[in-house]
Amino acid sequence: MVLLGPEREWTLTELAARVGASVATAQREVTRAEQVGVVTSRRLGNARLVKAAASPLTGPLTELLLRSFGPRQVIEEEIAGVEGVVGAYLYGSWAARYSGESGRAPHDIDVLVIGRPDRDALDEAAQRAESRLAREVNIVIRSEDWWRSGEDGFHSQVLARPLVPVMAERKSA
Repeated sequence: MVLLGPEREWTLTELAARVGASVATAQREVTRAEQVGVVTSRRLGNARLVKAAASPLTGPLTELLLRSFGPRQVIEEEIAGVEGVVGAYLYGSWAARYSGESGRAPHDIDVLVIGRPDRDALDEAAQRAESRLAREVNIVIRSEDWWRSGEDGFHSQVLARPLVPVMAERKSA
């Protein structure tokens, strides 16, 4: 969580709540991570704020976490059971960073869903993903026809930049 959002500072209380641990456990683990140079912390009043360290270790660790437990995997898990989803892709800045483009860390995650899903079920899945990722998840739904032959500016923009498949496309019912 800390490495996947390197620009954000977390309190020990926030970290403990996110992983379901005690503050004492979070403090112990943060101290260990700080000793090996993965995170840094600072005091602000009574709070200890933690963020990813600028270290040769954080790049490879972040890459491993991003590919193993990042937005692609979380969003796939959350939308897998939503009926009517034919395919899904990350696009925008998360997809660009995932594909190796340099730039600032994204503040939100853009997801293109292909098909005719139940919007309420998809919104619930997005909310669960937001909670797990601590990032806003923006879902755009488009039809299979639009995906195959769309001619609008959004279609051109999406296809001109990196796309990261979240779910393999499947046949619609």
